[in-house]
Amino acid sequence: MNLLLLEPAELDSAGRAILRGRRLKHLQEVHQARAGDTLRIGQLGGLMGQAGLLRMDEGEAELQVLRLDQPAPAKLPLTLLLALPRPKMLRRVLQTVASMGVPRLVLLNSYRVEKSFWQTPFLAPEAIREQLLLGLEQARDTVLPEVWLEPRFKPFVEDRLPAMAAGTRGLTGHPGDYPPCPRALSGPVSLAIGPEGGWIPYEVALLARAGLPPVQLGERILRVENAVPALLARLF
Repeated sequence: MNLLLLEPAELDSAGRAILRGRRLKHLQEVHQARAGDTLRIGQLGGLMGQAGLLRMDEGEAELQVLRLDQPAPAKLPLTLLLALPRPKMLRRVLQTVASMGVPRLVLLNSYRVEKSFWQTPFLAPEAIREQLLLGLEQARDTVLPEVWLEPRFKPFVEDRLPAMAAGTRGLTGHPGDYPPCPRALSGPVSLAIGPEGGWIPYEVALLARAGLPPVQLGERILRVENAVPALLARLF
């Protein structure tokens, strides 16, 4: 945890906050904080700054905000479409997406996405939010990405994706005899990344018709959790 995130409702009129649970445990076991320490904080959805640790015991910690004057880092100019990963991988990918500054994420169905994946409790709003918060804390960011769930591939790609991708550089990451993924783009991008087995040809064609032609990273086939940071690092 490189940033202690505070919910706006946790701050009282005097700029003090009480922490319990996971964040308290992290202060105790990882930071080994003591009363009088200065901690790096951020207000969720707002600014970053510093707080002083007034007191801490086994049950709670009390902080006093000293300043909130630093803006969060800029987000990438990106809409990321991601075929829904298997549940255990989903948690890691959500953290990666938040830590790398992705502002918009669409979790999308695909032929190779098992139906059972859509029933996982990890897709509950509070579960998604928990993983995104972990990513923000890692990267020192305060702004949560927007996340959409799209369990119907064809209606989304045909009816909604063209308007969503309008005015952006559309790309579909897919192994094969396609142009190499471009590097160091400066404008907005819409990027689609498939499931473990890749998109099926029908899906590649449909995405291309929506304005997201396929590109490749080379001969190696990457896991989704590796493909996401590899493609984002190359693009931006």
